[in-house]
Amino acid sequence: MAQVGSGRPSNGIESAIVVRVATSEDLTALRELIPASVRELSRGYYTPEQIESAIRHVFGVDTQLIADGTYFVAHDGDALAGCGGWSRRNTLFGGDQMKAGPDPLLDPAREPARIRAFFVRPAFARRGVGSALMAACVDAARADGFRSLELAATLPGEPLYRAFDFTPLERLDTLLPDGVKIPFIRMTRALEE
Repeated sequence: MAQVGSGRPSNGIESAIVVRVATSEDLTALRELIPASVRELSRGYYTPEQIESAIRHVFGVDTQLIADGTYFVAHDGDALAGCGGWSRRNTLFGGDQMKAGPDPLLDPAREPARIRAFFVRPAFARRGVGSALMAACVDAARADGFRSLELAATLPGEPLYRAFDFTPLERLDTLLPDGVKIPFIRMTRALEE
């Protein structure tokens, strides 16, 4: 495990955010964290109907990221504070429930790596968890030879990505299987050498 950031919790005791590669042993905790994050942190950005539909059809664990070793979890002490990853595969967003076939590898010389599936436990929002995860993803994608990054931002996630120099390319209004439409923002950034 590597300590990649620190913060001061509301009780005033110094703590450190530790980011490590996720494993299959994290699946149960991730499957609890993701809906809790979406339900709380998406309020005011999406309607309750959009939130529940997105949890059912979009937001979830992509086990391919865990198998590839490109998904991270962030801890603050013993607490799972958040998760997020990057991918050298074509899928832009969505958990296992969205997969329908092969997910081919990208060419790092001409295609952007994907930033994927960032979720923060609400109690740890705005305490550096997303930033620590993003730093780990950027470093790993750069080390793997990628020259740029791309993602599909949720509306509540857009400020984090802008803070990491992502720029919007287009709005993606995604129609889910139950007829609910949910907006995302496709964003990109270059990776400096």
